[in-house]
Amino acid sequence: MTDALENLRRNLGAELGETLRNAHPDRGELTVELSREGFLAACHWLRDDVNCAFDLLVDICGVDYVDYGDGLWEGPRFAVVYHLLSLKHRQRLRVRIFADDDLPMVPSVVGIWAAANWFEREAFDLYGILFDGHPDLRRILTDYGFVGYPFRKDFPLVGTVEMRYDADQGRVVYEPTRTEERVVVPRILREEGEGRYNARNQ
Repeated sequence: MTDALENLRRNLGAELGETLRNAHPDRGELTVELSREGFLAACHWLRDDVNCAFDLLVDICGVDYVDYGDGLWEGPRFAVVYHLLSLKHRQRLRVRIFADDDLPMVPSVVGIWAAANWFEREAFDLYGILFDGHPDLRRILTDYGFVGYPFRKDFPLVGTVEMRYDADQGRVVYEPTRTEERVVVPRILREEGEGRYNARNQ
């Protein structure tokens, strides 16, 4: 861990107390896990403290941990990950907060970083994660009548409904999916005898 990351980790531990559940370096950045209690206050501090100054929210993404680690994962199923950038200190921070399995909900940070508006709508649309306090939480990528959350690991690969334009009715209609789900087998290079051949050509 670099001196800058170690100083940041110590600073976060001293200021956030029990709100900080974990902090460890990962891929050259510090990853911290925050509890829901005190989460918004911690985000305010990360933005406003002169030693942190994480004034730019780069991205928010949802995570579904079903089957993570070959099924050995024992923690909550859903999490939200925030990627922050301090322009002043040229430093990045990855923040993770877990949500309940039955009703995944975390506080909205739109009031702290305005850029969170669309990112939170995207995580809601694709993962079904709710953001408490969001001013306009609705789907942003899928259709308004879409059923389910397509980035969840248990969502069927072919979906559940399909849409088409019906000329007789003069409108778009929704119907159950007619495509049979198939198992995708990767094509690989194989060695046979003295030569090599491509499985795609067989």
